[in-house]
Amino acid sequence: MFAVVLLMGLLAIGWAYRAIRPPPPKICGSPGGPPITAPRIKLRDGRNLAYKEHGVPAQVAKYKIIFVHGLSACRHSPVILKSLPQEFIEELGLHILSFDKPGYGESDPHPKQTLKSLALDIEELVDQLELGSKFYVIGYSIGNHLVWGCLKYIPHRLAGVALLAPIINYWWQGLPPNLSTEAYYKQLPQDQWTVRVVHYIPWLTYLWNTQKWFPALSAVPGNPDIFSRQDLEIMSKKIGTQINKAHVFQQGEFESVHRTMLVGFGNWEFSPIDLENPFPNNEVSVHLWQGDEDKLVDVELQRFIAKKLPWIQYHELPGAGHFFPYAVGMSQVIMKTLLFGKKQQNVDLI
Repeated sequence: MFAVVLLMGLLAIGWAYRAIRPPPPKICGSPGGPPITAPRIKLRDGRNLAYKEHGVPAQVAKYKIIFVHGLSACRHSPVILKSLPQEFIEELGLHILSFDKPGYGESDPHPKQTLKSLALDIEELVDQLELGSKFYVIGYSIGNHLVWGCLKYIPHRLAGVALLAPIINYWWQGLPPNLSTEAYYKQLPQDQWTVRVVHYIPWLTYLWNTQKWFPALSAVPGNPDIFSRQDLEIMSKKIGTQINKAHVFQQGEFESVHRTMLVGFGNWEFSPIDLENPFPNNEVSVHLWQGDEDKLVDVELQRFIAKKLPWIQYHELPGAGHFFPYAVGMSQVIMKTLLFGKKQQNVDLI
């Protein structure tokens, strides 16, 4: 009888170990892995980082801009470009560089990634492509944890910064507990559980997001309950929101979306709320854009952060949701504000 119980216990332990352990990633270019189709650089630690260049050639560009994608996207999805007219790009002389974050698309995974390592990846990408000593950075959604990292670790390289609908970590030091708790419980129950697991029990992240008993993160399948009226209208018009998720996650969801959540909702090396102004002479402008009907990012928390960081220019958009960068004319407004510091008023948010 004891032997049977022992055997059942060992089998249960074996099952649990396999269930919580993610499968090895399918590295691009490895035997049986996805093919390499993108240009890539080799970073100092040996990893490959895939990128894509847009706009005018870098050699003749007036402005070099790095775009950081969100949760379920890749280098092919620079939101800021989706409604940006080609004549506008050429007139201003814009060179926009997008890249696959580690584990996404065709960039090698980085199991030990941190906010600092991600910021340094951007710096090394710029340097290897010889884009100059200064560059602009635009981040979207949860991609903005890289932008916060740039503000913390490489501010001397920045010419300007735009954070578009930046996701907030509910456990950042300095957030009022009442505001943070209220915002946390505005999420769908499945999202509350997902970020709670990621933050408190990170080794269960893979199991939680792949098990079938309870729904996991709503953003990956695109649950309509998390989108605002404007978001749904933009999606219905298919304005640049189509993404090839098979390519995005081809190396495995754990090393892409799960790893992003672990960094974004884990314990940060610093709190953005505690950041001192890295540009005391106002030589660089930093802009934060937020829709007041965004169901993924709480506007009350964003307002608090904006008040705590008065060196950031806060732009709140009435009636806008999480997809506001796709709205007609919005990309031009964001770009002109970033480059020239003057916000344009006439924007069609539908």
